[in-house]
Amino acid sequence: MPFDHFGVIAGLYNRAADFIVPAPLLDSLALSTESLLLDAGGGTGRVADVLRNMVRKIVVADPSRRMLNHAAAKGLITTCAPAELLPFASNVFDQIIMVDALHHVFNQQQTVDELWRVLAPGGMVVILEPDIHKFRVKLIALGEKMLLMRSRFLSAEKIVQLFSNKNAQARISYHENIIWVSADKVKKM
Repeated sequence: MPFDHFGVIAGLYNRAADFIVPAPLLDSLALSTESLLLDAGGGTGRVADVLRNMVRKIVVADPSRRMLNHAAAKGLITTCAPAELLPFASNVFDQIIMVDALHHVFNQQQTVDELWRVLAPGGMVVILEPDIHKFRVKLIALGEKMLLMRSRFLSAEKIVQLFSNKNAQARISYHENIIWVSADKVKKM
């Protein structure tokens, strides 16, 4: 079993990693109080905690039990699972968000495939990642590599390519040092 870097820093991360939702992201998500939202790679629930009152129900999935303990302490619903192998039925979630986590997964294509599987037709996946083209993010990537965190940062265009074999309409947006890719799962006629 790989070393759980996030389990080691879970308490610090929970205290220090606040999440402020950029207004353009909220517009992009188009959340509804009827929505079932998955926070994939959601760790301590920092994102889910901010969005919980905007949706009917939110589930935080993460492979680190120690991270999820902090999410559970916030009263969030948690599931311990890697993003590549989610324990949910197909076509369940109205929206899925993955914030600052895609570069940490073992297999990025398998992760997107799995997110797509559990997303309901007409739903949307939104992936936020640090913009590897920014100098500050390159320093973070170097630091994570030195800590043996197996991080693999992708450009926005490469993330869009992960959706290329799907019935998806993908868009790229930028906000400061963050990129996000939104992919709509088009309903089949």
